[in-house]
Amino acid sequence: MKLTLEDSLKRFSETFPESKRATESQSDRITGSFSRRGSTFGPHGIFVEKGEGAYIYTIDGKKLLDLSNNFTVNVIGHSHPAIVKAIQSEAGKGFSFGNPKSEEYRLAKILTDRIESVEKVRFFCSSSEACHGAARFARAYTGKDKLAKFEGGYHGFIGDLAVSAHPSPERFPGPETKPVPLPDSAGIPAYETNNVIVLTQNRIDICEKLLRENAADIACLIMELQSAAGGVVLLEKEFVRAIREITKELGIVLIFDETVSLRADYHGFQNIFGVKPDLTVMGKMIGGGLPIGAVGGASEVMSVIEDDQVRIMGTHHGHPLAAVAGIACLETLTPDAYTRLNGMAARVRDELNAWSLEKGYAFTLYGGHSVLGYAFMDKPGRQITTHRDYWYYTIPHFTHIMALEMAIKGYYPVHRGELCFSLPMSDEDIKGLSDTIKEIVDSIYA
Repeated sequence: MKLTLEDSLKRFSETFPESKRATESQSDRITGSFSRRGSTFGPHGIFVEKGEGAYIYTIDGKKLLDLSNNFTVNVIGHSHPAIVKAIQSEAGKGFSFGNPKSEEYRLAKILTDRIESVEKVRFFCSSSEACHGAARFARAYTGKDKLAKFEGGYHGFIGDLAVSAHPSPERFPGPETKPVPLPDSAGIPAYETNNVIVLTQNRIDICEKLLRENAADIACLIMELQSAAGGVVLLEKEFVRAIREITKELGIVLIFDETVSLRADYHGFQNIFGVKPDLTVMGKMIGGGLPIGAVGGASEVMSVIEDDQVRIMGTHHGHPLAAVAGIACLETLTPDAYTRLNGMAARVRDELNAWSLEKGYAFTLYGGHSVLGYAFMDKPGRQITTHRDYWYYTIPHFTHIMALEMAIKGYYPVHRGELCFSLPMSDEDIKGLSDTIKEIVDSIYA
């Protein structure tokens, strides 16, 4: 049977009827029915009852292999005993103070010990805050105001960072050689949008020209080594190394946003690239599932906080519950754990790409660690190297069907075409995932 979007949407609501009712009933008190609108890919949300290990259990009585893991947060799975124990122990001592606690230092020490470029750390409540903080540190350090970022790179919802993360050709984004900065949302003032220089991934000729032309004004370049929320694009190693040399020459602070990609390696994804940024943004998994963000980097750049040039304060910054949960998570993530995570993803990616090519399908998986992207392309073998490739070569209609059908069949992906692996997934889980994806792709191309 050939799948259609209309049929998949109908079956989705039939599979999750209680979630449909909950979505409809909550709209009278919560705008949009719930605060995490980005996790919805059907006509309504999927409401969860609990999570255990690699699975979530919905209010509809369904058990789903979690391939979102709260957008990569739950790298060691749901309700991990070490994290539960750490939170329970700390909560019994009190968990809201205006005073420092040593747990914050313990988490900072783990990060500085593992990531070579990170000498000092400052904690926030989210990666959105941390990205905003990193840009402020860079501006204070350089005395310059503009920010450079990549088209399709997501760094939170705050101010001029929320520019061109989800651009589209319908909004007149300009040529690839000089992308036009576009606000990601209404309510972002034009002066913030105009403060951003937008670059194209994996095109060093374009990037070098724009960086040199604007070097006198650019305080920092913030980038993901593998983009996530704006679409998965893995950067080429030589490209990243060239960017490091150019920014160093031009006096531009280089910021790696490793909010997602820190899960790629025990020493961070930057270790695989062999490149040291000036600042690194961290979040998601470093809080073990609790809200957290962090900026770490060279002592020289971070000194702008210590001498009070930059003042950033938050009631819950360095929160002890997030700190102990993060410590438990990171202590569980041994080098062998990273090997297992990346190995599971590589197995699925390589098996399905070989199968798809053999079948003559234009379906592909891509990515350099335990978060993969998938897409239906215009022709077999096509690769995604820039964000604009999504506009020119992918078929979003099929990606939407895939996400709906995966949920119907017991798998919960990130709707935009991502699969996020977690440590408790079994060989049986991985085989079931591969077989299910093959079944869905066969039906789409039937």
